Amino acid sequence: MTNYPENIDPLELLLSEHAFDLSHVTQIATGQKYTGIMLANGQIGVCANLNNQVSSDKNSYQKINLKNISHRIILTAYFNALLNYSDNTNEGLDITEDVNFKQYENVVMIGYFKSLVNYFKNEEIPLTIFDMKREDKTITAMAEQKQVLSEADAVILTSTSIFNQTFTEIIQSIKADCNIFLLGPSSIMAAEMRQYKKIKKIFGATFSNSDHRILEIIKKNGGTRDFLTYENKRIFENITN
Repeated sequence: MTNYPENIDPLELLLSEHAFDLSHVTQIATGQKYTGIMLANGQIGVCANLNNQVSSDKNSYQKINLKNISHRIILTAYFNALLNYSDNTNEGLDITEDVNFKQYENVVMIGYFKSLVNYFKNEEIPLTIFDMKREDKTITAMAEQKQVLSEADAVILTSTSIFNQTFTEIIQSIKADCNIFLLGPSSIMAAEMRQYKKIKKIFGATFSNSDHRILEIIKKNGGTRDFLTYENKRIFENITN
């Protein structure tokens, strides 16, 4: 694999190594919260929409445009389906069972994960949270993000940062010895992600082959909680880190 600079867009990197082949896509399902893709071999990939409109018409994606947010969502779901089922991943525990966050002095969360926030509160572990879509007293102002990230020794980063094009800026704001934990069903667990040395682990999921329930849930505007019981938690570990 080519050695790419760390500031390269992950979707651009993956496209350079894996072709986007529409002939392999049998179904596209979209809803208010998620987009899902099923490949001809039955593998399923998902990506959160974050209120972006995404077409379920395959003809809309004859030529992928990385500047188009709906194309980026489709591409994330595609790579999620194509690459998450490889031998690069292991059956996983919940992130709170796998990672001892008490060993870190300055933990930052980008993207609000409610159950994880509750865990940190219950365990009395200090946590700084940033979220572009949420405003409440637990969220730190986005204006402070760059400075706070420069001081973090652990970052829990939503995998939606890849499609919404905030990933590379965040990566470059983090010091070299900080551990990044990518999290969420939108995670792409591919060997190419080892290019980003600061990533320690990626926590994602796969689904049983040809499980049409996932696409039906998505069409009915369901989200993470609705298909949680059907997913298989997987962990990708960056063995170069």
